[in-house]
Formats: sequence, structure tokens, C-alpha cells
Amino acid sequence: MADDVADTAAPPPSAHSHEEGPGELKHNAIGFVDALVIGINSTSPAYSLAAVIGPVVALVSIYAPGVVLMSFVPMLLIASAFFYLNRVDQDCGTTFSWVTRSMGPWAGWLGGWAIMMTGVLVVGSLADVAVGFGLLAVGLDSWADSALVRQTLTVAVILVMTAICVIGTEASAHVQNVLILAQVACLLAFAVVAIYRVYAGTGTLDPIRPEITWLDPLGAGGAALTGGLLLGVFMYWGWESAVNLTEEVEHSETAPGRAGIWSTIVLLVTYLSVTIAVVAYAGPTYLAENAGEEEFVFALLAGEVMGGWDWVVLFAVSTSALASTQTTIIPSSRTALSMARRHALPSVFARIHPRFRTPHVSTWAVAVVAIAWYLVVSRISENALFDSLTALSLLIAFYYALTGVACAVYYRRHLTESVRSFLLIGVGPLVGAALLSWLLVESVVDMSDPANSYSGVSWFGLGPPLVIGIGIVIAGLVVMAGRRLATGAFWRERPGVADPDLVHGRKPEPL
Repeated sequence: MADDVADTAAPPPSAHSHEEGPGELKHNAIGFVDALVIGINSTSPAYSLAAVIGPVVALVSIYAPGVVLMSFVPMLLIASAFFYLNRVDQDCGTTFSWVTRSMGPWAGWLGGWAIMMTGVLVVGSLADVAVGFGLLAVGLDSWADSALVRQTLTVAVILVMTAICVIGTEASAHVQNVLILAQVACLLAFAVVAIYRVYAGTGTLDPIRPEITWLDPLGAGGAALTGGLLLGVFMYWGWESAVNLTEEVEHSETAPGRAGIWSTIVLLVTYLSVTIAVVAYAGPTYLAENAGEEEFVFALLAGEVMGGWDWVVLFAVSTSALASTQTTIIPSSRTALSMARRHALPSVFARIHPRFRTPHVSTWAVAVVAIAWYLVVSRISENALFDSLTALSLLIAFYYALTGVACAVYYRRHLTESVRSFLLIGVGPLVGAALLSWLLVESVVDMSDPANSYSGVSWFGLGPPLVIGIGIVIAGLVVMAGRRLATGAFWRERPGVADPDLVHGRKPEPL
């Protein structure tokens, strides 16, 4: 039968097994630190800062650090949900698997589809930024200005980073370890020099000394705060890549979840430090006036702060986007693998490379679709590419909120066992889900106005980002309906509750 699972499409392995079956990912391929690095790099810290800092300051002025702090709250609460759900289900499909188990196949499928589509929307843009800043860092400005050169190199970068993902999780981790060191070192150097020049009085712009009131997220208030939080959520998105590697990480019951939580904490420290340094050195007026430069506001500041060493910051943004190009493929490909293993997608996506023990078919499929999306949207306009990134906030808020609800629902019989369980497994994830749901609604309202898009044009009377989001939902519903007609196995799954033995850390008896 066409839909039968091949010999490489096995169910997820036991968390305690050590030998891989023919259809399993490579067990214990990486450790906690490697997963942590991948989680951090997936957010593309330098690129996220470069892309968001100008617009955030334009919205909330000196309260940008407060917005960064407040945006961290829902991320930490959802990271807690990922930690506890991973304890009872170490499936590389994460949200797809957890929501299916707790709320049924229909909701689970939509959550998985949202994760896969985030990779399609963002991989090309990340690779494009990596190429652009890389060319600027080595002085090839004319190449960076050429659309043909950038698009050609961008496709090449995606293919190379995809190949590294296929070759093995260890190879991916080694590359990520190098890139994170280069990225963090460059960011810290920028922040230290900027703060030093502020206090030394040698700044070239309009510096102001930091104050504790900058950390007040409610200082701006109103629509400005909402807009800033939407951008802040985008800054933190991606840390869950560490959990998507759960079947390949040592101590899979706890290490991936801890890596996700610590990723958000490391990001908070990094984002706060650099945001304070940027606002202090440049001042809110300069940043607001140059917010339209998008990520290239960092290129402007690099020259102001570092002088002849501006390539350090350009290199940081380039390596950041390059690292995230690779790691962003991971959640999409692993989710497709998990969905295929349960017949929610064609079984071909469940194939595991016999030598490298990675999901090579789903990995290349994500890369090919992402390249096609990037080339098509780039032909429309560069602003259209930014619009597709804006549409990400809809998908991110949706599947993060869904995960938060799934955590409380799946653990519902255990929430009253202790105050800790009630707060960390029940209340916390639900609060995080509520905050993200609120941001999702605000995003839809904001994106319905074409004037709020980068392109500033109307698509069917709506803003392009909202049209892209609606199009993704419609496409998902069509594919889901097709799968429902093709096979009934997955759709007959019924919601359940967390296994008490797994909740309390009791290992199942070997067969």
C-alpha cells in the first residue's frame, strides 16, 4: 500500500534505548551543551537584535530594555511547558506529538504544520542576511547590492547548511559551537566598547547614561507596548530547536527541556546587555530615525561604535544568520519526520539516512521549498520578503500557545499533586499561552491594515503578512483534508493523559 510505513519509518525510540533500529535517529549524538548552543543559535541573536532594535526603539523609546524583559516572560513559561511535555514524550515532533496526545489529531496536525511553515518562511531570509552582512564585512559592498549575486550565494548557503544537517547531528553541533563563540564574542565586544564610550564621553552620536527606569516595560504603554512585544517575541523565537533534537540528545528525558529553558535565559542576558548598550550609545532619536533600515541599522552603528573594527559587528550578524539558517531547518525537518511516522504525512518523509541516521528526505524537502519561497518572494520585492517574516509572528504565537495549553491538559490529573506542579505545569504554561494568544489577536488586527506592512500595498484588501498567514492556514487545511482521505490511522487517535510512571520518573520495566 502506498501509505504503508517503510522499514525506515519506525516509531520514536524509547528514551532509554541505546542501539538504533533501522528507522531511528542516532541516539546520544550530542550532549546538553551542544543542545543549548543549538537552541541559542536558532534564535539568531545578533540578527534578531539587528532586525528588531531599531523598530522597537521607534515604538517605545528608552523603554526598549523593558520590552525585551517583558517579552521574555511568555517565552520562559512556554519553555517550562516544553520541559515537562518532553519528560513524558521524547518525540522529535514536539508540539505536533504533544498536542495530538493531549488534544487530538486535528489540533496536533495544525501545530505541526505551523512549525514546518516557519522554516519555509524564514530560512531564505536568514541565509540572505548571512550573505549580505558577510559581503559587507569583507568589503564587497557592490556584491551585497547586487540582487543576482546575493540570491545566488543565498541558495548556495542554504544547500551547504542543509548538507551539514544531513551529514549528522554531531557535525551540525560542531559548526554551531564555532559560530556561537564568534557571535557572542563579537556582540560582547560591541556592547563593552559602546558602554565604555558612553561613560568616557567619547561617543559620536547622542549618548545617554543608562537608568533603571529603562527596565519598566509599562513605561511606553498602549499600542506602542503591544507592537514592541510582538517584535520581542520574534527575537526569542527558535530556542525550542534543542527539544526537537530530543531523540538524539543524551539524557533525553531532561536535557533537551533544560537546554530550552537555559537558552531563553542566556538570550535574555544577551539581549538586555546589547539593547542597553545600543540605546545608551545612539540615543532613541537616532535609532528611531534609522528604524527603516531594518537589520542594517547595526551596520550603521558598527561604524560609529567600532570605527575601523566595524567588521566585527558585521561578522557577528553574518555568523548569527548563518547559524540560524542551519538550526531553523531542524524543527521543520524533525516535525515532518514525526508526522510521517504516524501517517499524518506521506511515509517518504520518515526515511532515515542509513549512514548518517538523520531524516534526509524531510530535511532536503524543507530546504527545497524554502529556496523556492525565497526566490519567488524576492522577485516581488525585498519588502515582500520582510512581509513574509512578519507573518511568522502569527505561526509562532499559534503553536507556542497551543503547546502551553497542551501541557496543562496532558498533565491535568497531576496538577493538584503539589504547588510546584500547579504553578509550573498548569498556571505558568496557561498564562504564557494566554499572553501569546493576546499577541496573536493583536497581530491579526494590526496586519489587516495594509499601511502597517513593509510593502505598504493591499493584497485582497488586507496587509500582505496577514494574507500570507491566511494562505498558509488554507494550504494546511487542504493538505490535512487530503491526508485524512488517504489514511485513517492517525485520525483515529484519541486524546489521553500523561503516564503517571513517566510523570514521577519511574522507568518502565524492560520487555
